[in-house]
Amino acid sequence: MSIGNAPDGNPPADDRPSPPESLEPPEDERPQGGRPPIGRALREARLAAGLTVEQVSDSTRVRVPIVQAIEEDDFSRCGGDVYARGHVRTLARAVGLDPAALVEQYDAEHGGRPAPTPAAPMFEAERIRPERRRPNWTAAMVAAIVAVVGFAGFTLFGQDGTDSGSEKTVADAPAATGSRAPKAAPSKPAPAPSESAIAAVPQDKVTVKLTATRDKSWISAKAHDGKLLFDGLLRKGDSKTFQDDERIDLILGNAGAIELFVNGKKVEDEFSPGQVERLTYTKGDPQVG
Repeated sequence: MSIGNAPDGNPPADDRPSPPESLEPPEDERPQGGRPPIGRALREARLAAGLTVEQVSDSTRVRVPIVQAIEEDDFSRCGGDVYARGHVRTLARAVGLDPAALVEQYDAEHGGRPAPTPAAPMFEAERIRPERRRPNWTAAMVAAIVAVVGFAGFTLFGQDGTDSGSEKTVADAPAATGSRAPKAAPSKPAPAPSESAIAAVPQDKVTVKLTATRDKSWISAKAHDGKLLFDGLLRKGDSKTFQDDERIDLILGNAGAIELFVNGKKVEDEFSPGQVERLTYTKGDPQVG
């Protein structure tokens, strides 16, 4: 029996070449909306810029393990959506990508922009109120006596002066009217109220005041026991004040937009726009912990 082509001219079924495999990536690795994943875009931009992970970490102050995880599209090490968004924005600037576009892509892929949590009750130092002046009753009584004596002398002076008693009364009247009332002791000037409540911070606590002066910034504040005091967006012109008995830990998502006062003194450190800062302050002069 000869071996050859089948009667229809086609090779036998067993010798036919198998169809080529699909060259398309699996569905879970395909870019969403035609865009590459955030991590891949950051990694490719970093490599195109000739930067290492360590160089990006040094310039952004984002730790190396977090940079590596984000480039693998693993945001679990960021500590939440607020910090993940801040890291994506910071890394995008470092490698020359558009931060707004990547943050928008992150929001679309992770359920939208997180809503800010309400701030915890904050300490607000009481303004010093000026002391009320008390009425000077002594001066008022002397003035009333002088008025009565003067009125009596005027009445007797208009009558017949033959009565010696009247003359004596009239003679005594000028002496009474001429007496000087004792001057009231000058009251101490009332202290002027402080221009800012932060100036009256207690010395046995740590008080931190943040104001967004240049732009909005995502911030997080915790007490020494780990209690979350605030975690959300601070818009331009907004201020927040926090107080604790021992320590306050801060994370500033856009540190360059924040003006910082600690225990009544302004912190003169210059932070760059978009820079993520982790700060700790205690009682006394403001020193970063």
